[in-house]
Amino acid sequence: MSDFSVKPVLTGEKTVLRPFTEADAEVMWEIIGDAEVVRFTGDPPAELTPERVRDWYGSRSSQPDRLDLAVTDRATGELVGEVVLYEWDADARSCTFRTLIGPRGRGRGVGTEAVRLLVGYAFEQLALHRIQLEAYAFNHRALRVYEKVGFVREGLRRETEFRDGAWVDEVVMGLLDRDWAALTAMAR
Repeated sequence: MSDFSVKPVLTGEKTVLRPFTEADAEVMWEIIGDAEVVRFTGDPPAELTPERVRDWYGSRSSQPDRLDLAVTDRATGELVGEVVLYEWDADARSCTFRTLIGPRGRGRGVGTEAVRLLVGYAFEQLALHRIQLEAYAFNHRALRVYEKVGFVREGLRRETEFRDGAWVDEVVMGLLDRDWAALTAMAR
């Protein structure tokens, strides 16, 4: 693997992951502002504007050090969120993962399939060794999805942020290439 410059289209039963375009910015602006997205990912920076969101998503396809893909509903083509591989370390063949799914993509298995598709691509096509993530400990739905895909809880970062009048913890999770290979071998 040299970098993340190839932006694939990955198709599952429920979702299609595809490269972002500038035209996705309006929907992503709505998703980023969704109350549940904010609760589970944190407040967007104050300097975030619709114009900056348009510039951001319009530039995702030219970034060789990260892979941002739009999560779309396969049946309708509607954009419902994103999956991202970033903080790429070429020497360690590792990166960090994050996702966010807007209200129209929740509760249908779209997010689980999107995570599985991107993780599979990362290990099987990009030859990554490790993918890690962090999630708020109170984000039980996301933690369940990550565990279902194969991520393992590696630790807890205690009281990392003060939110809504209380300190919150972050769960650190990781998935290795050999774990992914064993999981996919069992599924066959």
